[in-house]
Amino acid sequence: MNEQQLFYGDNLDVMRKNIADETVDLCYIDPPFNSKRNYNQIYNNIGKEDKAQSMAFVDTWEWNARAEKEYDEICVNENGIFTAQTSDLIMGLYKILGRGSLLSYLISMTLRINEIHRVLKPTGSLYLHCDPTASHYLKIVLDAIFCGQGGEFKNEIEWKRTTSSSSKAVAKRFGSNHDTIFYYVKSNKAMFNSIFTDYPEKEIEKRFKRSDERGHYKDAELATYSQETFERLKSENKLIITETGKYRYKIYLDEIKGVLVDDIWIDIPPINAMAKERLGYPTQKPEALLERIIKASSNEGDVVLDAYCGCGTTVAVAQKLNRKWIGIDISYQSISLILKRLTEAHGVEIIKHIDISGIPRDIESARALALKKDDRLRKEFEKWAVLTYSENRAMINDKKGKDYGIDGRARIREGSEQYRDMLFSVKSGNVNSAMIRDFRGTIEREKDAAGIFITLKEPTRDMKQEAAAAGFYSNEYMRDIEKIKIVTINQILKGERLNIPLAVDVLKKAEAADSDNQLTLF
Repeated sequence: MNEQQLFYGDNLDVMRKNIADETVDLCYIDPPFNSKRNYNQIYNNIGKEDKAQSMAFVDTWEWNARAEKEYDEICVNENGIFTAQTSDLIMGLYKILGRGSLLSYLISMTLRINEIHRVLKPTGSLYLHCDPTASHYLKIVLDAIFCGQGGEFKNEIEWKRTTSSSSKAVAKRFGSNHDTIFYYVKSNKAMFNSIFTDYPEKEIEKRFKRSDERGHYKDAELATYSQETFERLKSENKLIITETGKYRYKIYLDEIKGVLVDDIWIDIPPINAMAKERLGYPTQKPEALLERIIKASSNEGDVVLDAYCGCGTTVAVAQKLNRKWIGIDISYQSISLILKRLTEAHGVEIIKHIDISGIPRDIESARALALKKDDRLRKEFEKWAVLTYSENRAMINDKKGKDYGIDGRARIREGSEQYRDMLFSVKSGNVNSAMIRDFRGTIEREKDAAGIFITLKEPTRDMKQEAAAAGFYSNEYMRDIEKIKIVTINQILKGERLNIPLAVDVLKKAEAADSDNQLTLF
């Protein structure tokens, strides 16, 4: 088994089935939650049911049969995997919050934090990244799970993620510009490496204002000392004798590690529009943030887990810092982006060193993905098919409402600054020629260039004839291509891919490892 593992699926199922007890040194999670919701509406369950969603993919927490089942699992505690504090807490929150989206969200988080605690080594640590929307609730969940089993709360880190807020947003309150990162350890055996940053220039001028031929220094009183220490300082030209005859000694700037990092992080800027590492992923965190966390609570060769790995910043930094890593995400868009990010940074050979689980490898697993009942995964089959066939160059259609069967789009260059779309439609059930006619009608009505019709089941002869009747599309940049091309899932599984040039990659290329050059779109 490879040291690096990437899982596509529900992190609760993945952790329970694939990660053994006490095998992880460090876990960082940045779980989705919609911070734009009004807190009072969430707390009081006022109005329509709140649907918390991440910015990268829609994930709904609502009180339904699944939430009811998960609530019972914690409260009944049939398998004895929860602390008494955890069960009591959830029952207490039920009385306060009632059946609603916030409680559903907290139950979901409780199940997953409990599994993270299980897989952490006694020396392990958890960093949970959140915002003020529900941080106070998440902290008592963490207390119940960690402190109820010999663990400790270490820090509430505040990361200043932005520098300003709009005047409209802060008209009736102070500006909100920080995220919270809770730091917990499984036991008092947890390891920790102190982190230092360089002294700011103003601090150097203030504290190290004296200098000699060696460099900037400050001095300190030599209160107690041995003759050996005295002679050593004298020989190193560090000894200072004051006018009153007291001894002091020089401390040079290059002899100290720097400023010890505390729990207020204002020195790591967020990902901005011009950042080299920017991938176009809305909730992307800067690599410097994860580098600090990984260096503080793990060593080379340790195992780092990210159960909500999103665009893969944690695994990318863990790879760079020579850690083993486990990444999990429920969205295929995230999985495809992570693979793209890693291959562009380290070359395609890196894929050989990653165990990838959950991605369809045969028709049975593709059919299983298509038929999943979980509403959170209802679009994952279509996403997988579109992104795999287009090699991550298409855009997923996330529009709500009537989409005319369009699951994705890719852009084709027609001329100087002129583009047209290629449409993707994915079908997992029965298919017929009428679907091809409808697809052709959508392409012509929208004045799009062409379309790819992806089907799990084999197309009929009538479907092939209907597609052929649509003719061909061409422009000055490419030869004739089929106006409507039918592609089966079997063909995709065997390696068939879209082989025409597109105007632009949807996701910005990751910065190559150890490169000073910014990569551009192509």
